[in-house]
Amino acid sequence: MSWFVDRLHSIRLRGLLVPAVFAALLGASDASAAAADDAARFIDRLGSETIQTLQAADLTRAQRESRFRGLLAEGFDLAFIGRFALGKYWRMATPEQQDVYLALFGEYLLQTYAARLEGYAGESMTVLGARQANDKDVVVRMAITRPSGPAIIADWRVRATANGYRIIDVAVEGISLAITYRSEFAAVVQRHGIDGLLAALRDHTATTRTTASLY
Repeated sequence: MSWFVDRLHSIRLRGLLVPAVFAALLGASDASAAAADDAARFIDRLGSETIQTLQAADLTRAQRESRFRGLLAEGFDLAFIGRFALGKYWRMATPEQQDVYLALFGEYLLQTYAARLEGYAGESMTVLGARQANDKDVVVRMAITRPSGPAIIADWRVRATANGYRIIDVAVEGISLAITYRSEFAAVVQRHGIDGLLAALRDHTATTRTTASLY
């Protein structure tokens, strides 16, 4: 009889556990879907504001570039991408080198994108969807349609931070920006050391700034 009572108790517990587990999984699924939707809206808003900035005929080139750089600074987690791009060499750098590197990298990334303003030719951006990549990140897929040539597919990896959503990587046609930088920077550090990389970033930003001032 006691065996029967214990068995019945076990069955009842299972009956209560299964719905609880199902509800937990359903809740996690709902949370993931909500996070994906929020990240997609973030990328859509950022893309819309970028297009508006690029199409603002009442702004000078310098004003458009300034606004564009502001959007990039707002949308990208420059410090996170910078540390990832330096890889294992981040821990080898002195605190002073780390500070200088992050400042130079942020400017390098901003200027790289801002310099493309001159090549803008009426592209449009459309969010195609979003998926939960892991427990921290959402990947938002976007199509960048051009007047000439096929559309470009970009996957934006977005992470929620204390300051809101931030982009931590972008893969264009499957090629990761952060991983590309990591490979390029490692090659420079291996040949010239961390100070050599800082010098290369400093030269690049100075050259880009001088070129932009000619327009």
